[in-house]
Amino acid sequence: MAAPLRGRLRALAAALGGCGLLLGSALAAGDERLYAAAVMPALRALPPEAAHGLALRAAAFGLLPPARPDGPALEVRVLGQRFRNPVGLAAGFDKQGEAVDGLYKMGFGFVEVGTVTPKPQEGNPRPRVFRLVEDEAVINRYGFNSHGHAAVERRLRARQETQLKLTGAGMPLGVNLGKNKSSTDAAADYVAGVRTLGPLADYLVVNVSSPNTPGLRDLQGKAELRDLLTKVLAERDILPGERKPAVLVKIAPDLTAQDKQDIASVICELGVDGLIVSNTTVSRPSSLRSRQRTEPGGLSGKPLRDLSTQTIREMYSLTQGRVPIIGVGGVSSGHDALEKIRAGASLVQMYTALVYHGPPVVGAVKRELEELLREQGFKNIMEAVGADHRR
Repeated sequence: MAAPLRGRLRALAAALGGCGLLLGSALAAGDERLYAAAVMPALRALPPEAAHGLALRAAAFGLLPPARPDGPALEVRVLGQRFRNPVGLAAGFDKQGEAVDGLYKMGFGFVEVGTVTPKPQEGNPRPRVFRLVEDEAVINRYGFNSHGHAAVERRLRARQETQLKLTGAGMPLGVNLGKNKSSTDAAADYVAGVRTLGPLADYLVVNVSSPNTPGLRDLQGKAELRDLLTKVLAERDILPGERKPAVLVKIAPDLTAQDKQDIASVICELGVDGLIVSNTTVSRPSSLRSRQRTEPGGLSGKPLRDLSTQTIREMYSLTQGRVPIIGVGGVSSGHDALEKIRAGASLVQMYTALVYHGPPVVGAVKRELEELLREQGFKNIMEAVGADHRR
């Protein structure tokens, strides 16, 4: 083990104790069997938010081994960027932009930080995240806990040159924007996010779909969304520099048919660059077995998979395939990823799968995805996007 890596392991152990050393050693080794047999059970013995913090600290210490190179079939060109592979890290894992460089080492094609609010806020009281182990799901009601624009801007600014190189190598950065709970002018909060964090991002996400901020989902209404996005796009267009970040809107899976039509209409009318489909759901499928299923908040993981994929399918149709979609919700295998891609997603994101399978799941998803592309006769990801609509 190289001396710098040993030093980082010692630092992590000092900060986090013996469990941190165990996790750090497994991260450095990248051993899937060690994860399954020891690390993931050890993490699940901790409260969910503590385990999340431990994993984030480990990533920030740079203990992850380099991922295997991606094959050319996985490359995607969309949103004005090249993505070395279509598998990204969803917002919520690194809310404060503290571990971006370590997270790219997991093999993600892109990383999305946030949600970031203008002013720092604590979010909802703890406990606010719950594992539904029997269902491979999570319920969270974090409520946009955020260090605020200024703190995240400082962190991203400090690594700006690094990110420029990563983006050039096919690993773009997204920043997810939200509003403060106490804000009386939602549009002003999002516009401030564009102004402060837009120059540091390859794409920005207008998050109007978290179920954990009162009134936030009301911004998905047609008139409210049009007003909000008109202001956001105007601010994006006057950012300095030639390359402006793409603007995407993250929507809920719990929308009515009319809601979806209205959103598609506004997106196409204003020329919004893309959609992220979808956020967590407030629904509770009857198939849920865990005792935690009655906790309030947004449900993610396997029970969200089919609802998310169906929403992708509908939004692809409503936008006539002209608006790029990032599909998120229940992706834990290459099969899950390809389902979303065939339904209309150009890219996919993961989060909850990491809770149950750890970093090795990223490589496993990519390997299976590449195999399935070959089996189904696709030369690359781009050929598979929206394939179900052409049958």
